[in-house]
Amino acid sequence: MEFIIDALLGAGALGASIYCLELSRRLRQFNNLENGVGGAVAVLSAQVDDLTKTLDTAKGTADASNKSLESLTDRAETVAKKLELMVASLHDMEETKPTTAEPIFSHRMMKRGA
Repeated sequence: MEFIIDALLGAGALGASIYCLELSRRLRQFNNLENGVGGAVAVLSAQVDDLTKTLDTAKGTADASNKSLESLTDRAETVAKKLELMVASLHDMEETKPTTAEPIFSHRMMKRGA
């Protein structure tokens, strides 16, 4: 009886060692840097680094564009205020109607080049 138990225990140990060897072989293939997942992880890591650099460059460009747009917007607002004042001052001026005898653009003005 004791011999049978020892034989079964030996067979179990032999089966476990074969199973461990097969797992070791598969793990080595899995972590292979050229063909396995290890290679894919290395490639993805390099791509993440490249994308991070590209993102930093794009962020810098966007910040520069934002500053430029802010300055242009400020200038446009200033010019719009000046134009509003000019239009308001035009409304305050007296309207002069041209006489029927002489049109607004007379022949004399055209001859002078005005």
